Amino acid sequence: MNSLIARRGLLDDFFRDVGPGFYVKPLHGDALPTQIRIDVKETPEAYAVEAEVPGVAREDIQVTVDGGIVTLRAEVRQQDRQTDGSKVLRSERFYGAVSRSFQLPQDIDNAASRAKYENGVLQLTLPKKAASTSQRLTIE
Repeated sequence: MNSLIARRGLLDDFFRDVGPGFYVKPLHGDALPTQIRIDVKETPEAYAVEAEVPGVAREDIQVTVDGGIVTLRAEVRQQDRQTDGSKVLRSERFYGAVSRSFQLPQDIDNAASRAKYENGVLQLTLPKKAASTSQRLTIE
């Protein structure tokens, strides 16, 4: 017996089978991914983040770190080229932006953080900020 509750409407299966994408696809190209997929790993010294951002140029990716909050933003630009004597029959390129924010359990050392982008995967190395040590004050 399946204990999961389906959260679909009565006509969702009908529209998915009869006209997949016809009713919900944008007029020009496919939709952007709704979320950047990430993997986060922790070592005693740092956090390692891998994010999938395929088809995005390095200069169109922004990473912002504010304390323990990491924000990833990627912008995709459509580039249609039309030459003399040709016409576009179908174009699946698009323009849009997608972003994702998540919070890490500890603040990040911004000065030592590194980012690398290769083959559609963004790799972040986010060293943990040294925890402030508490000090007992002498009462006078």
